[in-house]
Amino acid sequence: MKQPGLLISFIPVILLMTLIVIGVTVFGADITGGASQVALLLAALTVIGISLFHLKMPWSRLEEGIIDNLGKTGPAIFILLMIGALTSTWMLSGVVPTLIYYGMKLISPKIFLLVVFLLTAIVSVLSGSSWTTIGTIGVAMMSAGTMLGISEGWLAGAIISGAYFGDKRSPMSDTTNLASSVAGVDIYRNINYLLYTNMPSFVISGIVFTIVGFTYNPASELDLSAQYASLSSAFVISPWLLLIPCLTIFMIYKKIPPFITLFVSALLSGIIAFFVQPDLIAQICGEGRGFREFFYFLYQSLAAEVTVSTGDPMLDTLACTSGMYGMLGTIWLILCVIVFGGVMEASGMIEAITARIISRLKSAVQLVSATVASGIFCNIVLSDQYMSIIVPGKMFAEAYRKRGYAPELLSRSLEDSATVTSVLVPWNTCGVVQSTVLGVATLSYLPYCIFNLLSPLMSIFVAAIGWKIRRLGGNNDNQSNYNNLNDNENQ
Repeated sequence: MKQPGLLISFIPVILLMTLIVIGVTVFGADITGGASQVALLLAALTVIGISLFHLKMPWSRLEEGIIDNLGKTGPAIFILLMIGALTSTWMLSGVVPTLIYYGMKLISPKIFLLVVFLLTAIVSVLSGSSWTTIGTIGVAMMSAGTMLGISEGWLAGAIISGAYFGDKRSPMSDTTNLASSVAGVDIYRNINYLLYTNMPSFVISGIVFTIVGFTYNPASELDLSAQYASLSSAFVISPWLLLIPCLTIFMIYKKIPPFITLFVSALLSGIIAFFVQPDLIAQICGEGRGFREFFYFLYQSLAAEVTVSTGDPMLDTLACTSGMYGMLGTIWLILCVIVFGGVMEASGMIEAITARIISRLKSAVQLVSATVASGIFCNIVLSDQYMSIIVPGKMFAEAYRKRGYAPELLSRSLEDSATVTSVLVPWNTCGVVQSTVLGVATLSYLPYCIFNLLSPLMSIFVAAIGWKIRRLGGNNDNQSNYNNLNDNENQ
């Protein structure tokens, strides 16, 4: 069995990028409706062909790569289904309309973006999941901001920026734990070390969202009293409904698994909707309020498309939901990503592309820059943030160790690149999910995800100036001093 060379390893990558460009040209924003899936499968077929006939690699190895990738990404699919169910029942029960109603009354439009950024950051720290945060509070804030007339690009950018910052600050985050594990560093050491790059990016992002809010007044041309009236007439608005998101946050705080948290919240919201929103329920299942109608509505709200009329075109768009069914297109794309990423890693092509680079890296800034570039590259090619952490982490770990750099420098570089940029790639699982959940195309929100755009640059900048770059040995820092320093930090 041969090992793939650099040139042949680039063939599937170039093909994929070419097919994606053609897809964007032909289909535009609808590329994820089928064109991206075909492009990924054609690129995967190319990898398989090269592996079987040129590299003489057994099919079983490629199949194992796909299955292994499915095992890593599979749990995210179930969470995605629950997010679909939750966004549907939260809307129909009146939770999202209530959050919109009070959000518009209590939060000044001038600081709305900043509040959204800070709120999603806090919830994400508690949940340890950017996906859960965006699928719950993020959806509500997106709807509220839209009714205030704020640009959907800026709204999505503030939501995603806050959610991904909080994700990096949480010891419950799966990607933070994964990066720590791959680099071989204690998770709290990793979180503490991330402060040196995360906090500057966070502060700058907050300043940007504040400035934009004060210089852009979208509510000046809107009749907000009319919006309040429309919400009140279409939905029963009550502060008691806010107990549902409070319960969800409490379950998050108690570290209940995201799948269970989202499902329980969605189920409870569906039950409450049947009794609290009589006008909407009458449109969906008629005037009856019996056992049959109850289960019909519950199943429909959780799993299927629901169309209602509120008398307001904007509210009609918000109130018409698709539940778990609406996530099937996204899952279709994720499955195609799993196939391509699995065969690329199993064939050794990703390792072949990056191996040449590693041998030439000496300084900290070179290592960090290469790690950051590799994380972004893997997000584009492998289309999955977990693989984009694991593959560069495995490849660069020995290089960091041999050159005497502390392992948290590697874990931080992985976090500042692979994790935060995954949501910026339209065909990456994260990009697909968040664009679907928020209803905003990836390329439309990309320029406004300030934290996500700054993080890779900040990681390289901090390494370039040599700020807090720790070493395992040397004249100034020996191993015992290094260990003592980190022990003190963890106390």
